[in-house]
Amino acid sequence: MTNNKSAFVVSADWLQERLGDPSIRILDAAWYLPAQNRNPKAEYDAGHIPGAVFFDQDVIADHTSGLPHTLPSPEAFASAVGALGVSEKDTIVVYDGPGIMTAPRVWWMLRIMGARNVYVLDGGMDGWNTEGRPVSTEVPSPKPATFNVNFTPAAVTSFARMTEIVADGSIQIADARGAGRFYGEEPEPRAGMRSGHMPGAHSLPSGTFSENGKFKDLATLRQTFADAGVDLSKPVVTTCGSGVTAAIITLALQSLGHTDNTLYDGSWSEWGGRADTMIVTGRE
Repeated sequence: MTNNKSAFVVSADWLQERLGDPSIRILDAAWYLPAQNRNPKAEYDAGHIPGAVFFDQDVIADHTSGLPHTLPSPEAFASAVGALGVSEKDTIVVYDGPGIMTAPRVWWMLRIMGARNVYVLDGGMDGWNTEGRPVSTEVPSPKPATFNVNFTPAAVTSFARMTEIVADGSIQIADARGAGRFYGEEPEPRAGMRSGHMPGAHSLPSGTFSENGKFKDLATLRQTFADAGVDLSKPVVTTCGSGVTAAIITLALQSLGHTDNTLYDGSWSEWGGRADTMIVTGRE
């Protein structure tokens, strides 16, 4: 990619030229909220990028947490991803439907579990289809691989740590939910959950980082953080509704060379779902 674009994002041209390359693994990581009325597995079955396997974010998750698709244990992750034919040494390209929506979550998971050569496809499957690129309905049967985990637990912020951050304001909080939910003007998509935001949080809606499914250039990403009042010389913790689109902010941060960032995995599903957490509403 050109030097004004993220080093973690690849173009459709780049990927199409490498279809069939045995060193590349392609993951369809699409996931949708019910209101979006899209079924990711059905869309995968109807036509996907040739060679892609389906990464189910609802399945490859910690089912004991009581929260939606939280990070699985390193052992469970390695087993699930290895069954998809993916090792930590592969070059891995992750895509979703609209582009820069849910693929960054899997990009983040793979990287904190030890894979290094992981990329997100610009434009997603929607862009791929619009451009008339090759698709397949053949479901690959990959040879199982060994994924050797090198987990980075410091990349994940727990609820206990998040309460400390909110209490002392020591780390900037970047929230990827839409502004209406952030300010408490719109309800959360999960019934019974309070809307609003953590005290001191900055609103950075996930959609502001892309246009037509393509990640914005580095200068625009940098300006987006500046406009939201986020100082890139200081640490940041990212959050969202359930830990998925928070990874879009993480992708933007790391694209800009920011390394002192973590992701709050429980996100608003945990924080907003409790009665003992501090929540701010309104536009301050």
